[in-house]
Amino acid sequence: MDIDTLVERINALARKQKSEGLTEAELKERGELREIYLNNIRNNFRQQLETIEFVDEDNQPKGGPRLKH
Repeated sequence: MDIDTLVERINALARKQKSEGLTEAELKERGELREIYLNNIRNNFRQQLETIEFVDEDNQPKGGPRLKH
């Protein structure tokens, strides 16, 4: 499921909950969709952090060009 479809379904369930409430199956679905969404955010954030390269004042990578953070 792509992220746009996922968010659309989560929002639809949120609107339904406010207007008429959710069934047990819908509550379970909402929880599963939220977990998928949060895992996606965590993974994207982790990938962004892994691409950060620390440099010293001279704009050179600390410890040489092959140093991993």
